Amino acid sequence: MSALSVVTAGHGLLAAGTDVGTIPVPSISYAAIAPILIVLGAACVGVLFEAFVPRGQRFVAQVVLTIAALVAALLDVIAIRGHSVVTASRALSIDPATLYLQGTILVMAILSVLLLAERSVDSGSSIVAQAAVVVGSPADRRLATSERVQTEVFPLALFAVGGMLVFPAANNLLLMFVALEVLSLPLYLMAGLSRRRRLLSQEAAIKYFLLGAFASAFFLYGLALLYGYANSVNLADILTAQNTSTQSDVLLYLGFGLLIVGLLFKAGIAPFHSWTPDVYQGSPTPVTAFMAACTKIAAFGAILRVLYVGFSISAWNWRPIIWVVAIASIVVGSVFGLTQTDVKRILAYSSIAHAGFILIGVISLDKAGLAAILFYLAAYGFTTIAAFGLVTLVRDSNGESTHLSQWSGLARRSPLFAATFTFLLLALAGIPLTSGFIGKFVVFKAAYHLAGPLVVIALIGSAVAAFFYLRIVVMMFFAEPPEDGPSVTIPSAVTTVAITVGTVGTLVLGVFPQPLLDLANNAAKLRG
Repeated sequence: MSALSVVTAGHGLLAAGTDVGTIPVPSISYAAIAPILIVLGAACVGVLFEAFVPRGQRFVAQVVLTIAALVAALLDVIAIRGHSVVTASRALSIDPATLYLQGTILVMAILSVLLLAERSVDSGSSIVAQAAVVVGSPADRRLATSERVQTEVFPLALFAVGGMLVFPAANNLLLMFVALEVLSLPLYLMAGLSRRRRLLSQEAAIKYFLLGAFASAFFLYGLALLYGYANSVNLADILTAQNTSTQSDVLLYLGFGLLIVGLLFKAGIAPFHSWTPDVYQGSPTPVTAFMAACTKIAAFGAILRVLYVGFSISAWNWRPIIWVVAIASIVVGSVFGLTQTDVKRILAYSSIAHAGFILIGVISLDKAGLAAILFYLAAYGFTTIAAFGLVTLVRDSNGESTHLSQWSGLARRSPLFAATFTFLLLALAGIPLTSGFIGKFVVFKAAYHLAGPLVVIALIGSAVAAFFYLRIVVMMFFAEPPEDGPSVTIPSAVTTVAITVGTVGTLVLGVFPQPLLDLANNAAKLRG
């Protein structure tokens, strides 16, 4: 049969029984999704920069493009605040909670890109000059001290941010899976781009990739089971099906269990946390800051959407699961953090414990709990960015010095550095007059009426975790410095701005938190 006859037959079938006009065309609110389009569009332009901009001008061009895109997207989020629309065939929900999370992600992404743009602390940058080179080879040793930078890290960061902006807005599980992959794949690559300790960095990237692939498979299989149960992957339809479906509830429970595994992995919650310490330690520290702040915010945004929009009437089924993983995360983060001797690994276990604290607010399943989580995520993001920014400054001839013994007596070399880092550690411990205290207080208050024993366990976990924070303080102020110990490098303006904003944010949210609390309370609305 010729191609012409095939086309003619196809037209005959359409004319005989198919009305093209009945095919639904999705209505898309481009104004509502403009921040996502700005970031993803800039990421595509960044890829073109890699091809056409001369190497000597590429770094500055990528930094300017990346920051400009993130700032433009943030301004757009601010401009459309207060709006609420479900668009793209109900696949995307741009509601107050989504806009709050997107704004928070963009703020933290801007600070993270400032850390990535640092060039005076290390030779060229903390990012490797050329990723595709054999570790330890003469070319690798030569490039380690060059001024070149693998500038692809900036469009990769933009693609990751684009996925993060979609992740908490997705009302459709298939779109949520796509967003999960869009935010994860660039992070797998970015984790392996460290200029120093290349093997450790590449090991971190491989671990993150392999474990992330397993978590994605769990998510996708859970999605398939939920489709079999509800005949839809929209969260609102899954919620309706829990009252009307004639399918076995086994599909619902298995699907939910597998789905939540993928989300808990991305948030670094025990027992799906095993990647966190290794990846935090091996990745370039600015990339670690980016993952620790932005990825956690996006992951919890997706968790909140799934639980609040898709499974709110089944809370009695999943609350025990949240109890178990919250306790596991608090215990693992607090106890295993005591045995760590690397500052980045200590902060990794701290993030695991904080994930458990945040989960406590989920149990309440009301507006107060949602508002508390939104505040906590912003407060934790500021503190984490500033803490990892300071870690990049402690260096010796081999690069960053993150072993705890190397921080002995650091306060004698730089009192300002030690005082600032101590303040951030106290915030992570939840000491009053810091954002960490306010964050824990509002989360515990929101869930206490439903999970009193869990709040008590969290308080005990906070007390245990305070020990390894204070151990760093003791090492800096009261231990004898080594003879050839590291020094604190003076950063350029970009890192100074990131650290200053993170530290000031931690202080302001501890002393005067009400404006952000009010903003979080007004934003505590999710639409299905």
